[in-house]
Amino acid sequence: MRNVTLILDDGIRFPGKSFGYEKPVAGEVVFNTAMTGYPESLTDPSYAGQLMTLTYPLVGNYGVPPFTIEPNGLATFMESERIHAEAIIVSDY
Repeated sequence: MRNVTLILDDGIRFPGKSFGYEKPVAGEVVFNTAMTGYPESLTDPSYAGQLMTLTYPLVGNYGVPPFTIEPNGLATFMESERIHAEAIIVSDY
């Protein structure tokens, strides 16, 4: 993990650590307050181009389900076939 900084439009800076794929990103910071369902949120096209901040403290404690397709052609545990959010921001990794 490497040190990174989230910089808001007004100049406020939040230091943190990067995990996962590393690339510079920009976008609207949005909040997701759900207690479960982060795989669905990350793959939801409505989050395209956004930096998703998860407010629930136990994100990732149940892993990520396999990508499977139902007989009706829809994904079982995902909203689409890929992640649409530009980044995910969590308090404790």
